[in-house]
Amino acid sequence: MNNDNQTILGIDVNLICEFFLNTERQGPGSPEVTLKALSFIDNLTEDSRIADLGCGTGGQTMVLARHAPGHITGLDFFPGFVDRFNANARKLNLQDRVKGIVGSMDNLPFQHEELDLIWSEGAIYNIGFERGLNEWRNYLKTGGYIAVTECSWFTEERPAEIHDFWMEAYSEVDTIPNKVAQMQKAGYVPVATFILPETCWTEHYFAPLVKAREIFLQQHAGNKTVEELIEFQHYEVELYSKYKEFYGYVFYIGRKI
Repeated sequence: MNNDNQTILGIDVNLICEFFLNTERQGPGSPEVTLKALSFIDNLTEDSRIADLGCGTGGQTMVLARHAPGHITGLDFFPGFVDRFNANARKLNLQDRVKGIVGSMDNLPFQHEELDLIWSEGAIYNIGFERGLNEWRNYLKTGGYIAVTECSWFTEERPAEIHDFWMEAYSEVDTIPNKVAQMQKAGYVPVATFILPETCWTEHYFAPLVKAREIFLQQHAGNKTVEELIEFQHYEVELYSKYKEFYGYVFYIGRKI
């Protein structure tokens, strides 16, 4: 994201967020993957404090809340996401220990060493992987965990088309060993690293977008920017189909030392 003018690849971020209000998840992932990552987290209790940064509408957060004890704060900069997040928590009768708030990843409203777990699926790129690991560490208790997903290269070399696409979209994309090294350098013990399966993209992300696009095009008939957004999404699907052996999302889980 370009924080100066609030655009992603030249498209107004508010428009993008409005589009994703029609989806359960705002990026690749699945309940199964969220639970797999959670299985590496120890020592959570009813008193634990958890933050889901860049929570979106809370698809992954609600999975966490149903399978982990403690109080969860979901944070997102887009008020529409937070409203939907809190409505979803109420539907599941989780509102007593799950709350969404509007806020910024680079100015977190938590105390020093307040949190037992920081979670962020498909969102740390907004602040940058390395910066996020370093700055967010201040809010974790010693022995606390961080669990994030980050787009990463699976190979040392890749075709120019996909390399150039990601360098323009998010230049911090790197190989898995380099990402793990960044986690260690930031003061974490790497606990687990695993690649999200293809179904996290195809079934849980791309497939639901089909209906969401129909709705959005109807709501914004004739809007050229919306048409550009939809066109870009089709290109993203095409690229993944062609080059999925070279890149994907990876879960990185670390413990603060």
